[in-house]
Amino acid sequence: MALNLSIGSDGPDSTRLALLMIVVGVAVAGYGGYDYTQQSEAVANAVEVDATVVETGVEESSSRRGGVEYHPTVEFRYRYDGANYTGTDVYPASTQSNFDTESAARSVLDGYGEGERVTAYVDPNAPAAGFLKAEESTAPMKVIGVGGLFALFGVVSVLRS
Repeated sequence: MALNLSIGSDGPDSTRLALLMIVVGVAVAGYGGYDYTQQSEAVANAVEVDATVVETGVEESSSRRGGVEYHPTVEFRYRYDGANYTGTDVYPASTQSNFDTESAARSVLDGYGEGERVTAYVDPNAPAAGFLKAEESTAPMKVIGVGGLFALFGVVSVLRS
């Protein structure tokens, strides 16, 4: 049984595709909203801990726009409430920011050299999810926007059919 879906055509297949786009878009936007809320709470509840930077770097990956994106990476160790942890997040959001240039990604890691003692942050409700910067990332808002646009495109497709 073949699945024949095309955007811009009329009929039940195009309506199903448009409805699927709406569902996926709402789900993606919902995840972005959840991530935004989680990071806001983590920043509000953050307590400082001493940490040691183990490793830093920049990962390169292909972007959706056909170019290259760069993502800062870090590993640091810290102790909280008598337990040892290893963290890998610069910001508390699970959706991490990507940058258009390697230098922009590296600049996020300024002041976090390997072997350095730094201040990290933990939410006492989730001590294993430590992060280096008690700031909110814009990445969850971008996810909300992409999901919203996807859902909007689906709505427009339903209205046109």
